[in-house]
Amino acid sequence: MSAKKNFRFTPIIIALSVVMGILIGTFYARHFAGNRLGIINNSSNKLTTLLRIIDDQYVDTVDMTKLVEEAMPQILGELDPHSTYIPAKDLEAVTSELEGSFSGIGIQFTIQEDTIHVNSVIAGGPSEKVGLMAGDRIVTVDDSLFAGKKLTNEIAMRTLKGPKGTEVKLGVKRATEKELVHFTIIRGDIPQHTIDAAYMVDNEFGYIQISKFGRTTHLELLNALAKLNHQSCKGVVIDLRRNTGGYMEAATRMVNEFLSEGKLIVYTEGRNYPRLNEFANGTGSCQKLPLVVLVDEGSASASEIFAGAIQDNDRGIIVGRRSFGKGLVQQPIEFSDGSAIRLTVARYYTPSGRSIQRPYENGKDANYEMDLYHRYEHGEFFSEDSIKLNKEQLYYTGLGRPVYGGGGIMPDIFVPQDTIGASSYLSAVLGKGLNLTFTFQYTDRNRAKLKDFEDQESLLNYLRTQGLIEQFVRYAENKGVKRRNILIHKSYKHLERSIYGNIIYNMLGQEAYIKYYNESDITVHKALELLRNDEAFPKAPEVPEKPETLVAETTNENQEEGAAKTDIE
Repeated sequence: MSAKKNFRFTPIIIALSVVMGILIGTFYARHFAGNRLGIINNSSNKLTTLLRIIDDQYVDTVDMTKLVEEAMPQILGELDPHSTYIPAKDLEAVTSELEGSFSGIGIQFTIQEDTIHVNSVIAGGPSEKVGLMAGDRIVTVDDSLFAGKKLTNEIAMRTLKGPKGTEVKLGVKRATEKELVHFTIIRGDIPQHTIDAAYMVDNEFGYIQISKFGRTTHLELLNALAKLNHQSCKGVVIDLRRNTGGYMEAATRMVNEFLSEGKLIVYTEGRNYPRLNEFANGTGSCQKLPLVVLVDEGSASASEIFAGAIQDNDRGIIVGRRSFGKGLVQQPIEFSDGSAIRLTVARYYTPSGRSIQRPYENGKDANYEMDLYHRYEHGEFFSEDSIKLNKEQLYYTGLGRPVYGGGGIMPDIFVPQDTIGASSYLSAVLGKGLNLTFTFQYTDRNRAKLKDFEDQESLLNYLRTQGLIEQFVRYAENKGVKRRNILIHKSYKHLERSIYGNIIYNMLGQEAYIKYYNESDITVHKALELLRNDEAFPKAPEVPEKPETLVAETTNENQEEGAAKTDIE
């Protein structure tokens, strides 16, 4: 009987034990964590309470979802300049550029005179398969008019993109047809290439331009290098100008192709983010290939990881202008409604130990965003002497060459921005986008003839006989930009580059356009000069002042596994 009585009280005893355990655990958690947990709980409760009070008691009806959506970026805006909130409607567009593909119909277009004009049709894509052609104008979508003043690039992209396997009906005006031509297109995966050009500049040296660091960029680089190697490439220029970054993993894998085993590529560290070292594993395919890397004020984040690793390991020469200066690592965190934040969780450091993040104040994005403008006003784009180096953040490469932290990668060889031929006339026509509209219309009217030219050189030779600059000047005058003969003469070469280049792009694509522009690019010319003179490998200073500790001394034993996926933009 006694045993049964004890058994009856067992659940009560267990419940009391659980409650006591919770109370004791809470006491010790608060004791050892101080009041921080309480502060966080109180703050979050305060926000939740505020929203509930507004919803219940505010004088007017409030769209609470909209209020929260507007509050999220404001809260993150009080942190660093790169912690951001991405609404659900924008997340796919933001990530698709880096993920290697998106689902759509496979065209490149511009909006001219309130109508979608097809610039080009992606080879092998859904639109090409049904017969859509460059020069077509999309007038209806799913039997409804799709033109007018309210049509924007964002609306057009959102309408033409869609889940793989879904269909969209287009009504197209074609120059050779009197009536609309109708197409039913099944959306499919459209590849997103991050390497815009890979070609041999001459018989010895190659050039690769990388626009961003995405999921497929490392594989694209391997293919580009294999292509150049097949053409007996003896050295390469990697162009990272205007490359705003992307995935850190892509950058480290790409640097690995050029470094020998055990070389430190980058390390990251944060308050709750243990130090993680990334080392070259010795499998790189181009460890001895002469290398020059191009950077400018638009090169940021993953671009700076690449350039910093090459510079600090004395693996190649960095040419151009000081890079952007973003050394913060973002962790993507998604919410159940499809939105996400990218929260800064760590800083990254180049092999010599320098952080290249430029200074910022929390919550003061306006000053941070104006930095490039201030650099321009200060003359930094035009004179190396105008660059302010932080002498308190002096570091050394493996050979003892001085490098600086605190604001971007300073190139080994500075090349100023080319301002020869600049004029107010040139600024006016470019600012109004008249070069783009003129060249698109010219291409559209002459597409049949221009198709006869299969390469950049033959097309260019033809364009030079057509008096296009005079045609453009008359076109600009009709659009409100007065003819200024002296200024036009001063900017003639720039006008030629813009007009010819855009037509080459419209007819032959991006790589042909880049080839044409590089023919007169002074930074590319400097890189090729270094390769041709066998000066692509840095040399130690003549009078070395090498300190006891140079490049950060770390071993593969310190490398941590299983780090969370991060991206940096």
